[in-house]
Amino acid sequence: MAYFYGVDSYEKFVKEFQRLSGLDLNFYKENQMKRRINSFMTTRGHSGDYTGFLNALKVNSELYDAFFKHLTINVTQFFRDAGLWETFREKILPALVQKRSSLKIWSAGCSAGQEAYTIAMILTEYFPTVRYSILGTDIDVNVLKRAREGIYEERDFASTPPFFLEKYFTLADKASKTYQIKDSLKKNITFREQNLLTDHFESGFDIIACRNVVIYFTDEAKDILYQKFYNSLNSGGILFTGSTEHLFGRDNLGFKLITSFFYEKQ
Repeated sequence: MAYFYGVDSYEKFVKEFQRLSGLDLNFYKENQMKRRINSFMTTRGHSGDYTGFLNALKVNSELYDAFFKHLTINVTQFFRDAGLWETFREKILPALVQKRSSLKIWSAGCSAGQEAYTIAMILTEYFPTVRYSILGTDIDVNVLKRAREGIYEERDFASTPPFFLEKYFTLADKASKTYQIKDSLKKNITFREQNLLTDHFESGFDIIACRNVVIYFTDEAKDILYQKFYNSLNSGGILFTGSTEHLFGRDNLGFKLITSFFYEKQ
């Protein structure tokens, strides 16, 4: 296993990589990030050679894309954590649509779009009279391209009820078992590149879903992000977090716990 030789080496790498990519690794937990970087470098034959690795990233787009994807951890699927989606459908949405005729929704850190499309399927299926718009953002332009294309592999549907797969997707390729999401579901969804920690946020959202994104962030970065989410929500709006993410100790932000992983802006 490769190691960073002293804090200065890691700090220099972080600084140079930020210049190259715009991604500030200081917002991520240092020990976990070091392990991820070291693991990737060892696999690609750059063990301990941070200068050489940075130079390679500058000239090798395939290496850069693979490393960026490795760091940003784009792993998700449709209806991930099925029980939370049941709560979303049965408790959260009915309360919101009683007060709103339309919903503005943000899937923050949307990866390849599975979360945004899951929300769209639930609204279309169970709340057909509700108008909605969904914004999906991610820092990785490659997964956003996949989100816009809307073509997914069989593994993306491990948590998906068969009914939704049959109704909202068509078989794109039988041999590879890939599926194309129907255009009717795409029309209300926009995908956009965004750095959650440094970029400006829109406002006026009724729902912000940011799930399994912040687990590698420092506490300082989480505080910054949750405050920005609070400011972007309408009064009474909902923040939907991941199944391992709680807002412990952040009562001062103004969120009220509705049920596990769902927080209402007061």
